[in-house]
Amino acid sequence: MYQEAADPVIQSLDKPCPSSTCQNYIATTMLTATRQSLSDHTIGKEPQVVRTGQRQNRGMRTRLGCLSHKSDSCNDFTAILPDKPNRALKRLSTEEATRWADSFDSLLSHKYGVAAFRTFLKTEFSEENLEFWLACEEFKKTRSTTKLASKAHRIFEEFIDVQAPREVNIDFQTREVTRNNVQEPSLSCFDQAQGKVRSLMEKDSYPRFLRSKIYTDLLTQTQRRLS
Repeated sequence: MYQEAADPVIQSLDKPCPSSTCQNYIATTMLTATRQSLSDHTIGKEPQVVRTGQRQNRGMRTRLGCLSHKSDSCNDFTAILPDKPNRALKRLSTEEATRWADSFDSLLSHKYGVAAFRTFLKTEFSEENLEFWLACEEFKKTRSTTKLASKAHRIFEEFIDVQAPREVNIDFQTREVTRNNVQEPSLSCFDQAQGKVRSLMEKDSYPRFLRSKIYTDLLTQTQRRLS
């Protein structure tokens, strides 16, 4: 149910998201390049060198985060909607948007809710958590045994493995359990990792999203149509 609702918006989100300022665009681009560069240079190096690179990466990430001056606003959200912004906001009712605050499930089951939440996570440099959760939901629909194995390894290498391009924040034990599961993949091989990431988003990011300007601005715009 979740993935069917989110599919149109996920396809849209694969496209570049327009930045609110030139400075924000430059900072985000620099951050992406820095992440890739550090990842490329850690392969085959000694653990101490890798740890040093990780510290440098965190430091650069912090500095670029300060530089970006990201706009936490409804305008950033409407820029990545699957429909034209004005048409999308007309389709989104205040009742629907308000329901997102009822539960995390309500948010994830609505395509515009997923889009708004992903925009918010981008401002915190943690959108990989949602992308991993959605990838797992799509993975569970796999019916081909051959595709199951290839998809499982691709998800593991993209999100779970140490120094993965979009590594999610999970503990060592969960990572190793998932690593073993992927060797003989099943539809449930990511369940433990997905559950940890979902819990992190629900307890940490979700409450902040509900207090964010992205969400409050969105509610305000839907309410204005009624007045």
